[in-house]
Amino acid sequence: MENPSVLLYGALTAKVEDRPIPTISDPHDVIVQIAYTGVCGSDVHFWLHGGIRTFVSASAPLVMGHEACGTVHAVGSGVTTLQPGDRVAIEPGVPCRRCPRCKAGRYNLCSGMAFAADSNSLTHGTLTKYFKTSADFCYKIPDNLQMKEGVLLEPLAVAVHAVRLADVKPGQRVVVFGAGTVGLFCAAVAKEFGASVVVSIDLLQNKLNVAKELLGSDIGRTWMPNTSSTPEQNAEQLRTDHGLGDGADVVIDATGAEPSVQTAMYALSRGGTYVQAGMGKRKIEFPIAEVCERELSIKGCFRYGPGDFELAMSLVQRGRINLATLITGEFPFEKASEAWESTSRGEGIKNVIRGSA
Repeated sequence: MENPSVLLYGALTAKVEDRPIPTISDPHDVIVQIAYTGVCGSDVHFWLHGGIRTFVSASAPLVMGHEACGTVHAVGSGVTTLQPGDRVAIEPGVPCRRCPRCKAGRYNLCSGMAFAADSNSLTHGTLTKYFKTSADFCYKIPDNLQMKEGVLLEPLAVAVHAVRLADVKPGQRVVVFGAGTVGLFCAAVAKEFGASVVVSIDLLQNKLNVAKELLGSDIGRTWMPNTSSTPEQNAEQLRTDHGLGDGADVVIDATGAEPSVQTAMYALSRGGTYVQAGMGKRKIEFPIAEVCERELSIKGCFRYGPGDFELAMSLVQRGRINLATLITGEFPFEKASEAWESTSRGEGIKNVIRGSA
């Protein structure tokens, strides 16, 4: 095969097939030979259900994958920042650059976004040998990083975006629900922004152990909720166990789980800020009275925007956040579905899929 690719035909049906090698049509485009693609929670949703809001069909299969890194294979005539052989992490969505959202500096909300492995626009993803994208959405991987660590720049940029939306300030008390990749990174970035206390919450002890290692014991703390308790009871216990007084200044939810969202509302202090970084069910019960009576600020978080990838790269390049320990599983290209299954079972922190040889 010239350009082997993993295509999803629907729930639980994926095939490795050949596709044409992309050609450069825009002088600012590059072609990247993909080395690794990370597995995201959204990949699991696609594998198990065929999609999230829109669904893949057998008549229009979709190349999966969006957390990716690789080596520049070819560059357009207008590219001056990259050259063949450069190792790059890929920001997997290219906006239109012309709509009101793009012009306002919020390109992540662009309705014309071409995002990798998007079933709505049928934009193919990075589980392919050669992937074409725009040069300004590729970031050189520092020499002190292994190639595979480059896949983690994308979820780290999500975390940077969430923490910036929360406007975390030095001395604030921060709680993060979920100790998966994005949740762990949200906690780590909050620490870098100066939080005095960062509490990571999860139902799996192995993930809390990783949080302890990543955050250290000076600021980082962990907590496991009681699944038999109500959100109010869990919030009260959380505040007591970690000396949060009337509550946390900032809560970031990286789970999308209804009990986590509800507990978060009760765990916040008056005037606190809540950021929803995890995708969950489209309709849940939400304690709206808590928001009104305590004047909570609620913000949605969608992917990343200007400066988020750059800041993520800076944190890694300066050794502020260690990526290597989070990669816990590596799968061959032909076994992509096994990587999705492993992630669906909650095994490890970040599974990656090697590029096609």
